[in-house]
Amino acid sequence: MESAADYTRRLIKSGARAQKSMGQNFLMSDEVINCIVAASTLHPEVPLVEIGPGLGVLTRILATKVQKMWAVELDRHKIGVLNKELKGLPIEIINQDALKLDLNELWGDQMGYLVGNLPYYITSPLIMHFLEQTDRLSGMTIMVQKEVADRIAALPGSKTYGVLSIAVQISAKVTKIMDVLPSSFWPAPKVTSAVIRLDLRPYSGFDVDKREFFQVVKAAFSQRRKTLGNSLAGGLGLRKEEVIERMQGAGISDGRRAESLSIDEFQALTKAFSQHNS
Repeated sequence: MESAADYTRRLIKSGARAQKSMGQNFLMSDEVINCIVAASTLHPEVPLVEIGPGLGVLTRILATKVQKMWAVELDRHKIGVLNKELKGLPIEIINQDALKLDLNELWGDQMGYLVGNLPYYITSPLIMHFLEQTDRLSGMTIMVQKEVADRIAALPGSKTYGVLSIAVQISAKVTKIMDVLPSSFWPAPKVTSAVIRLDLRPYSGFDVDKREFFQVVKAAFSQRRKTLGNSLAGGLGLRKEEVIERMQGAGISDGRRAESLSIDEFQALTKAFSQHNS
């Protein structure tokens, strides 16, 4: 089989182009591809979907590991290339916006797996779109901008810990697999990327309303430089005295900052505010 670099160069010579408007960067590293494959849960009977196959350099490897897979590509100019290069493999190419993809329509009531080199400009919306389909998905191995990967994996006390960290971690166990240098792509992006694995599972002990939970979390992080009491008062539109009273009920000091709170502490805050409203 051709190396990733030779495969990509051949198709570029044949006229394939990276669409800047779609944030396309073609992966050319066999090392990174092998790492993504090794990190993923790939069994013949487990359905697989790949988001953003590009020229199919990773797709052609993934397709040898499963009985059925789907590759979702928005750029209609790449569909012809994919159909030609992947002919004979158990793949269905879908020309669609991944943000509109319904996994239930792909594989029904089965649990599948997702692999993707996610476009930087819609990374967070895409991750959240698939985390809302945990009843059809067991996990994901995705490549994202390193800065986003660090935010997703961040723990309380870190400067990068925030709403995205919490939103992902209440649905998945996060494992950072590797950093990926710009030289691994053509054209080379201006930033370093990273491969992460998300093993989807319910957060143990999560027992509050998600909508109320994220109202509190987003309010807490709305003014990161301020203390938690001030951020919550401003974000929720409440008097500071009221906020302090509720925080005391949850056993949390109003002088702390949002990035110091664990998910369990945010749950405690949510309960305190919810009880006050009831």
